[in-house]
Amino acid sequence: MSKLAEKMGQAINVMSDREGKYLTFALANEEYGISILKIKEIIGMMPITPVPQTPEFVKGVINLRGKVIPVIDLRLRFGMNKIDYTERTCIVVVEISSESETVMIGIVVDSVSEVLNIKAEDIEETPTFGTKLKTDYILGMAKFEGGIKILLDIDKVLSRDEVAMIEKTV
Repeated sequence: MSKLAEKMGQAINVMSDREGKYLTFALANEEYGISILKIKEIIGMMPITPVPQTPEFVKGVINLRGKVIPVIDLRLRFGMNKIDYTERTCIVVVEISSESETVMIGIVVDSVSEVLNIKAEDIEETPTFGTKLKTDYILGMAKFEGGIKILLDIDKVLSRDEVAMIEKTV
């Protein structure tokens, strides 16, 4: 087997690991996706209690059926402009894996779109943007009808230190 064929085989195996169902949602004018296996529930906006001395992207905590869940605004985490929440804004409760345990976190998104079954052949590697930009939280780029949905590895959207800091808020 040639080295090129071997490399292509490895790339296909990596992409097939990413194949599956994704909840897609909008932030600004972009579409993103998170593996449906990480989604616990989707809820409408509700009162968020601010927590002092946290980064701007940490909106605070909510009481979800007696459980205190930290909430982050994904727009702010990604350095996008802050906007007023609308009737389409919602909180997607996800389960992220930290070093020691799994943690439930709410992420504020502009709107939820749909659940898509994304095939390995529709997923491209994340382009390299140079060494200054951190993109390890991007699983890949899913191609759709002339557009692209950015697939997120929700476990890597926050750094270990940020997860530890958020865990301390609850």
